[in-house]
Amino acid sequence: MMPDKNNLFELSKYECIVIGSSAGGLQALSCIFKSLPLHFPIPIVVVQHLHPDQSMYFIESLNQQSDLIIKDANEKEKLSPGTVYFSPPNYHLLVEDDKTLSLSFDEKVNFSRPSIDILFESAADVFKSKLLGIILTGANSDGAKGLFAIKKKKGTAMVQDPATAEYPAMPEAAIELCSVDYIISLEEIGRLLNSGV
Repeated sequence: MMPDKNNLFELSKYECIVIGSSAGGLQALSCIFKSLPLHFPIPIVVVQHLHPDQSMYFIESLNQQSDLIIKDANEKEKLSPGTVYFSPPNYHLLVEDDKTLSLSFDEKVNFSRPSIDILFESAADVFKSKLLGIILTGANSDGAKGLFAIKKKKGTAMVQDPATAEYPAMPEAAIELCSVDYIISLEEIGRLLNSGV
């Protein structure tokens, strides 16, 4: 589902982008990030489901493929444009009212820590209509409630077309729970984000 002429995508209206992905997510994220320019004007915050003991080596790999600054998130770190922040393994990642990041070791949500729902819900409370939430490939339903929270706060919901996802369960769950604004392929997500730069 692409926008009609009365609902054209305007990147300038957003202050933050949050992305949730699980199984197959690192490859999907790479596809998007490599299409974005060095001076991308908005911070991007990501929850990618990882094994608690998983190395963060993939951040170095993503940095080599992209012009963006890609890093693991730190406690009380202020969001900066052109930077991608990943939740460390086994920590929830939240956005605080002062637009800094915080890490939490609270109980798992949807069997996940980090939880996409927790990131999306906290970011929705802060950015409201100026938030873009994106759900990518994954094998569970984490992120659906978070995307619903974003829509409830008048933010924008974007979902990878399940037909193009390596694991369609997560985008399907998001589409079933809330009225999303865009259902598009990874390549189209990259082009749409890049069109507003």
